[in-house]
Amino acid sequence: MESPGSEAARKRMRPYMEEEEDEAGAQIEEKEESEINIAGSEEMELNVSNIMEKIENFTQRVSELLESGKTMFKELSNEFEERLIMIHKEQIEKWQEEIKELRTLDASNEEANIVLHNAQYLLKHTHID
Repeated sequence: MESPGSEAARKRMRPYMEEEEDEAGAQIEEKEESEINIAGSEEMELNVSNIMEKIENFTQRVSELLESGKTMFKELSNEFEERLIMIHKEQIEKWQEEIKELRTLDASNEEANIVLHNAQYLLKHTHID
C-alpha cells in the first residue's frame, strides 16, 4: 500500500504532467496550423499577386485612356478653334458686304436726292416766271 504522502505527491504531479501534455499537444497543433498557414500564405500570396497584376493592368488602361482622351480633346479643340475662326471670318465678310451695299445705296440715294433737289429748284423757278 501507498503511504498517504506518496498519494498526495502523485495527485500533485498529475496536474503538472497533464499541463505538460496539454502544452505538447498545443505545440503540435500550432505546428500543424503553421504548416496550414504557410500553405494558406502561398495561396494568399498568389491571390495578392493576381490582384496586384489586375491593379497594374487597370492602371495601364486608365493611363492609356487618359492619353487617348487628351489627344482627342486636343484635336477637337483645334477643330473647334479653326471652325470658330472660320465662322467669325465669314460673318465679318457678310457684314462688310452689307456695309458696302449700304454705302452704295447711300451714294445712290444722295445722287437721287440731288436730282430731286435740282428738279424742285427748277420747278419753283420755272413756275415763278
